[in-house]
Amino acid sequence: MAVNRGKRYKMAADSVDRNKSYTVEEAVELVRKGATAKFDESVELAFKLGVDPRQADQMVRGTVALPYGTGKSVNVLVFAKGEKVREAEEAGADVVGGEELIEKIQSGWMDFDVAVATPDMMGVVGKLGRVLGPKGLMPSPKSGTVTFDVAPAIKQIKAGKIEYRVDKSANIHVPVGKVSFSSDQIAENALSVIESIMRAKPASAKGTYLRSVSMSSTMGPGLRLDAVVLANRFVRK
Repeated sequence: MAVNRGKRYKMAADSVDRNKSYTVEEAVELVRKGATAKFDESVELAFKLGVDPRQADQMVRGTVALPYGTGKSVNVLVFAKGEKVREAEEAGADVVGGEELIEKIQSGWMDFDVAVATPDMMGVVGKLGRVLGPKGLMPSPKSGTVTFDVAPAIKQIKAGKIEYRVDKSANIHVPVGKVSFSSDQIAENALSVIESIMRAKPASAKGTYLRSVSMSSTMGPGLRLDAVVLANRFVRK
């Protein structure tokens, strides 16, 4: 079925050369120029990786601190008890609680973007695996969201630390800012993400790892980046 695109999208798409691979800097300029929506559109990178996510040793996931943040307010939920409750609240957590949050979330409440848990709470938080896992919201030691150091974790998340994870089709989508950011800010955020994903390449991955990368705004067309140049720029040493 054909997708009915609006006039703004078509105008932006007409300015994109589908046969060209752009540099990050060129793509940023075109994305910002083509973002004509009445709201502050997000800018996103989309990756296609040469891995098999069905293999445990080829999962790609990690975290990266965006130098200029995402431009989005992040709601942080913290599972904690005792003194860590006060610590989390003072650090700026939006919701802090214990076992009482389990039933609330199981009932459908999901008003948060990131969940953090202290290790002594994982026994009860584990009950939410089937709910939070598919949404990428399950606290994990690898992403730094299972920790007793809740204050630093919260502050890093609020400042722009994001988590990424390859999906079952070997794709990753990561926000890198807003079109209201300067071109340099978006480019620096984007390069930080690309470098992080390159460094997360599994040792067992064979063939071309970075198969494709594109950049787009919320309402705009995707611009293909030169994956070969980027891969060579951030090749693991």
